[in-house]
Amino acid sequence: MILAEINTQKGFVMNTRKDIITRCADNPILTKEDIPYPVATVHNAGVVKYQGQYIMLFRSHLYNGRSIIGRADSTDGFSFIVSPEPFLIPAKEGVFAEYEAFGVEDLRINPVGDEFLLTYSAYSCHGVCIALARTLDFKTVERIALITQADLRNVVIFPEKIKGGMYVLTGPIRKFPPGPSGFPILPI
Repeated sequence: MILAEINTQKGFVMNTRKDIITRCADNPILTKEDIPYPVATVHNAGVVKYQGQYIMLFRSHLYNGRSIIGRADSTDGFSFIVSPEPFLIPAKEGVFAEYEAFGVEDLRINPVGDEFLLTYSAYSCHGVCIALARTLDFKTVERIALITQADLRNVVIFPEKIKGGMYVLTGPIRKFPPGPSGFPILPI
């Protein structure tokens, strides 16, 4: 990402450039060849530091087109070792199975207190809705609820309560009025 300085008095953009984010020279950090189970893609990763290690949760497509979430660990944030099994796959039974039939995608890691709340897109014939899960240890996942109606994506939970309640920030959608940032902020 590059920032350009604007000289407002003279009305032009100066040639000075400041790199504020530098891409890792070893990119990509993780590829489908690094995954110990068969996947067609690796993308949309989120990383959090937990107990002195970096935990990456990433989206992959299986060869049948369904999406899953994998896990990789690192001590330095650059060299990752992928877990032998996926972290989150579509539920096979219960209410979540119906709404995750086409896959689980775009997981967001939300540290709240001493746990990590996970929001992810659940895909099915009903469209896309957001599911809420939690983990305490990145080994087990507890699905909690489907928290949105269909066709809502990219939800992240604010890490602190606002006026006693939990809120989420979503991607732009037409059904809800925007918050101060231009993105809807919804109570959960």
